[in-house]
Formats: sequence, C-alpha cells, structure tokens
Amino acid sequence: MLQEIDFVSALHNSTKRDYVQRVVEFDKAECAAVAKQFGRDYWDGERQYGYGGYRYDGRWYPIAEKIAKHYGIKPGDRILDVGCGKGYLLYEFTQAVPGVEVHGIDISQYGIDDAKPEVRDNLIQGHARELPWPDDHFDFVISFTTLHNLKIMDLFKSVQEIARVGKGDKQYIMLESYRNEREKVNLLYWQLTCESFYSPEEWRWIYETNGYTGDYGFIVFE
Repeated sequence: MLQEIDFVSALHNSTKRDYVQRVVEFDKAECAAVAKQFGRDYWDGERQYGYGGYRYDGRWYPIAEKIAKHYGIKPGDRILDVGCGKGYLLYEFTQAVPGVEVHGIDISQYGIDDAKPEVRDNLIQGHARELPWPDDHFDFVISFTTLHNLKIMDLFKSVQEIARVGKGDKQYIMLESYRNEREKVNLLYWQLTCESFYSPEEWRWIYETNGYTGDYGFIVFE
C-alpha cells in the first residue's frame, strides 16, 4: 500500500536540460500557452513548446518489461494508461506481455491521432477526472507525467477515478516533483504544462486523502 517505486529516473536523467535557457531565450508564458493546447506544437513542434518531436524509438520497452515483471502482469490482463499520449508505453506492454489488452485515455486528440498504429484503436480522447469504465475494470492502471497538469479540483477527482477503475492496489502514478529549493526552481523553469507543484510528502497526502492505495514515483529536475 502506497509504496514509492522508481521505474523511470534512469531514462529521465539521460536527457540534458538547460533550465535557464528556457526562461531567458524564449517567452515562457507564450510557450506555456501553446503547450497547454496539447496539439501538434506540443508533441512535434519546436522544443520550446514541448517534446520537440515525440517519435517512437523503443525507449519505453525496458520500463514496460520491468513494470510488467514487478506487478505480475500476464496475458489477458487489462491495462489502462491515463494520459497515454501517443500510446508508446501501451504498445511496449503488448510486446513485453503478448496477449494483454491495452486501453488509453488522453486529453490530446492530436496525440491519439498520431499514436502507434498497433494500439490507436484502443485510445480515446477524454479527461482523467471522468474515466468511462466501470469499477474494478482494469487489472493494472498506470499514469505517467499527467496528473500534475491538473488543477487541484480535477486532480483530486482524477486520483479517485484511477483508484476506482483499478482492481486492488495495482496502480502506479508517476509525476514531476521536487525535494529541495533547487529542484523546485528547475521544475518551474523547465515545465510548460504543470498546474500542481508539490513535494513527495504532499503528493502522498493527496493520495491518502483520495483513497488511492497503489504505488507511486517521481521524476525530479536536479
């Protein structure tokens, strides 16, 4: 119950970031306004608006494999990705565990339209605060770098929804956070879409308050 587990820091830390450049060289407010449309500019436009080109390269396979092993995911299990983007992680689950049934939801219609063709038909556009599935429908629910993009009222409801549609404690939420003032400043400099800025202790309180009993993790900007 409520265990912190790290699956992604190695991948996150493999990217070098110039935090100061993002606020000095570009109009950060304008870039954030564009990014929050979650359209083509965010996914495949210039780097100052988001990913700078988010294309499939297999980087998520080792993480999917590690997660599948940790949670004992098996053929026939239903997996939901809340904030699935282009579906790359879901695709990798189908490769790591052939026979799993994958589903995804994302706010970005562009992301879904440009998703991995093998999983695109199982992705829908929608909001995490209202997941259109019954209680206990999924054997595993995952959400990467999504819920921090929500304001507090939607955030609480979304945590409740993830707990509702997942069976037992087999859920995993990973978010951007900070452990000290330097990491907080770097996060503020780098982020474009965040609405909720909390320390790990505060995130844990949010999970406990909203009945979430799955696992969680963080990436930080050192």
